[in-house]
Amino acid sequence: MNDSGVTTARETEVVVIGAGQAGLSAAYHLRRTGLEPDRDFVVLDHSPRPGGAWQFRWPSLTYGKVHGMHALPGMELTGADDSRPSSEVIGAYFDRYESAFDLRVRRPVDVTAVREGPAGRLLVESSEGTYAARALINATGTWDRPFWPRYPGQESFRGRQLHTAGYPGPAAFAGQRVVVVGGGASGTQHLMEIAEVAAETYWVTRRPPVFREGPFDADRGRAAVALVEERVRRGLPPQSVVSVTGLPLTEAIRHARDTGVLDRLPMFDRITPDGVAWDDGRAVEADVILWATGFRAAIDHLAPLKLREPGGGIQVEGTRAVRDPRIHLVGYGPSASTIGANRAGRAAVRAIGRLLDGSDTTAPVAV
Repeated sequence: MNDSGVTTARETEVVVIGAGQAGLSAAYHLRRTGLEPDRDFVVLDHSPRPGGAWQFRWPSLTYGKVHGMHALPGMELTGADDSRPSSEVIGAYFDRYESAFDLRVRRPVDVTAVREGPAGRLLVESSEGTYAARALINATGTWDRPFWPRYPGQESFRGRQLHTAGYPGPAAFAGQRVVVVGGGASGTQHLMEIAEVAAETYWVTRRPPVFREGPFDADRGRAAVALVEERVRRGLPPQSVVSVTGLPLTEAIRHARDTGVLDRLPMFDRITPDGVAWDDGRAVEADVILWATGFRAAIDHLAPLKLREPGGGIQVEGTRAVRDPRIHLVGYGPSASTIGANRAGRAAVRAIGRLLDGSDTTAPVAV
């Protein structure tokens, strides 16, 4: 704040919000173009330490159980112990990566809003002050916005309700009756772990789960990404890539199906003080309801820019927001996978390079 009481903003070319896979990939490519961290770009991350959302994963998710973790650009992840928690392995890897490429991530920094500023710049308001940037790479992911469905009677439940975001591992459910809600990878992993120690488990999903047999080859991957990409092109909220790929039919899942652990029930109609119930008269008693119901994009700080379409999402072409070409979303929609985040980071930086050198004529002109 200057002597007249007006808040001053620090000027920089690019602000990157988030230091998970997508944000670090973008920072790496910004560095390779010759931009200097803390001068030409800044990376702001609200997490307490390196690791992105991985640092918050439950201890029983060991690195050996992680599917499809792709290395960040320029540095492989080698020699990892499959028995160690993925939060430790990937957190340490991200830490080494930030140091190796001198990315100077600033944390913990909370970004509260992004607004239109003077001279065609974007004002990024944060807990450490305001930045005035010519372009923004939003890499905030989804972990901070767990999705909790609402059902009649939910407030009356006398047991415990928690979400995947707060899952502590299976030991916390020993001897209890547990309803797991959700048909994705997290829901099945939770269920198979909990079933080994719980008194009873019930698996509830809105739609019958789709199990995928055979290898997930490049053609299948491209087809899945195309389905997600089509949604964001139309301005609809993105679905996860996993939601259109189905669940891989591993040996562990085959065993869980054969033993009745993965015996799916349709979605209940209401929650009772003692459990859940269906309109056909069925009911089960439960001590815990675990909502493995996914996450939504953490983009509320972009609200002042009015980027959302009537469908509820931000319309994106490639990584660029259609309503504002200065804004790039990486790790959003089709780039939410680890390999997709890497590619999106590179694509966003290329597009921003054209904006900064003036060859992108779609960007707002400073006045």
